[in-house]
Amino acid sequence: MKRYPEAYTDYLLFFHAERDYFECHEVMEEFWKEHPGDERSKTYVALIQIAVGLYHDRRGNRAGSVKMLQSALKNAEPEHLASLGIDAAKLRQLLTDRLTRIPQSDHIYEDLNLPLADSELELWCMNESEKRGLVWQAPSRLDDDALTHKHTLRDRSDVIQERERQQQIRKEKGGTP
Repeated sequence: MKRYPEAYTDYLLFFHAERDYFECHEVMEEFWKEHPGDERSKTYVALIQIAVGLYHDRRGNRAGSVKMLQSALKNAEPEHLASLGIDAAKLRQLLTDRLTRIPQSDHIYEDLNLPLADSELELWCMNESEKRGLVWQAPSRLDDDALTHKHTLRDRSDVIQERERQQQIRKEKGGTP
């Protein structure tokens, strides 16, 4: 789908067909960092925050979910959501409704579907999901710990090594580690 950045269409597939909000975050954050001057930058951040908010909600981290979804509402710019084929008013309503339900004691996680206004984009996503052996708007696999707790299960050895390397460089330069 050439009208949209590939990272965004990947995000949509992770979001709706795999419910892998961690990967949604990863793919959009990488794109956002690689395109610092993009006029839709704040809206890309909002999409990242929506994915992180749902990731937290699914894991039972209500405070983290509320914080991320509130930030997403502030960052989501209606004209840029529209340029990404999203119905901005419907999305705002979905997020607002979710934010009122999360703090309630009887709140149970439910999947959220981004309200796509571009029927051509949605059809492309449905077809692409099928090609990949996935189901568009499939429910979350709540019993899949690898999906639900992905951030705790990933290999972070490269991140840790880089952090240690940077600390060593600062130490050698006489700075604080």
